Amino acid sequence: MTGDEALTIGVDLGGTKVEAGLVDRRGKVLGGGRRPTGPERGPDGILADLVACLAEDCLASAERPVLGVGVGVAGQVDPETGTVLRAPNLEWSDFPLKAQLEEAIDLPVFVINDVQAATYGEWTCGAGRGAQDLVCLFVGTGIGGGVVSHGSLIRGCGGTAGELGHTTLDWHGPKCTCGNRGCLEAFAAGWAIARRAQDAVAEEPDEGRTLIALAGGASDNLTAEVVAQAARDGDPLAGRLMRETGEALGVGVASIANAFNPCKVILGGGVIEGMPELVGMAEAEARRRALEAALRSLEVVRAGLGRHAGTVGAAMWARRNLATAGSGAE
Repeated sequence: MTGDEALTIGVDLGGTKVEAGLVDRRGKVLGGGRRPTGPERGPDGILADLVACLAEDCLASAERPVLGVGVGVAGQVDPETGTVLRAPNLEWSDFPLKAQLEEAIDLPVFVINDVQAATYGEWTCGAGRGAQDLVCLFVGTGIGGGVVSHGSLIRGCGGTAGELGHTTLDWHGPKCTCGNRGCLEAFAAGWAIARRAQDAVAEEPDEGRTLIALAGGASDNLTAEVVAQAARDGDPLAGRLMRETGEALGVGVASIANAFNPCKVILGGGVIEGMPELVGMAEAEARRRALEAALRSLEVVRAGLGRHAGTVGAAMWARRNLATAGSGAE
C-alpha cells in the first residue's frame, strides 16, 4: 500500500476534551473519537486519556496503515522537541508530550500549537486552499491566530507565532486574561462578549429585556450564544453588542492586513459559528481602516472545516513532517 492510501491521526487536545481522527491525504476524517479529560487528573491522567483515544478509537478501527500522529495542543510548544512549554488549560509546564506519546504508541508524533494546527488545516484542506499568504483568526472562548506567509506556516523562533488575539487595540482598555489591557481578545472573545453583556445589562436594564429573559433572568448566565440569539430576536442592546464585536474584529483584521498583506483572512471558531454575521461586519470595518494597498487582493471569509479544523490540521501537519523526513506520506 502506498503512502497516498495510508492515514495519519490528528489530535485536538484541550483542557476539557481530547478529540482524535483518522485522516486521509485529502483531509477527510474517516473515524475517530472524543473523550472528556481535565487538568485535575494531572499530566499522566491526561496522557492516559490520549493514549486510550488513539488506541481504542483510532488505531483499533483503522483499515489502512497509520503512518504517524499530529497533536495540536492549547499551549506553547517547543518546535524542536515537541515539549509543551506551557498549557494553562491543562496545567502543564515543560511536559515532554512527544517523547512520552511516542513511547506509548510506537508511532512518530509531531506536536504543534492547536491554533497553528487549525490554520494548517484550513490552508491545506479548507477555506485557504491554494493561497500562499493567509491569516486565520479563530474566535472562541479566547482568540488565537495563525499565519501562512509565502507558502510557509510561520511558527516563530520559539514556536509561539500567531498570538493575534493579544494584539492591543486600546492600551487603556479592559483587562485581558493575559494580564495586558485592551487586547483584541478582551473585546471580541466569547468571555469578553459575556462580560460586556453583563456590564451593559447592569447599566441599561430596560434596553436588554430580551437578553436578560433568554438568560433566565440572571446576568451571570449571559453568554455569547445568548447575545447572538437575543440580537436575532431584535433586542437592541444585544444588537449593539454584536455590532461592537464586529467592529473590534474589523479593527484587528485591518491591523492584520496592514502587517501581513494576506490574500485571505479566515475567521473561524465557536463565536463565528454562532454569529456568522460577524464576518461581514469585520470585513466592512477592516475596509474602512486598512491601507488601500493591503486591501487590493484581500478576501475575508469564514472558515471551512468547522470543528474538525484542528484535527485535520494536526493530521496534515504529521503527514507533511513525515514526507519531509522521506517516509512517503505524500
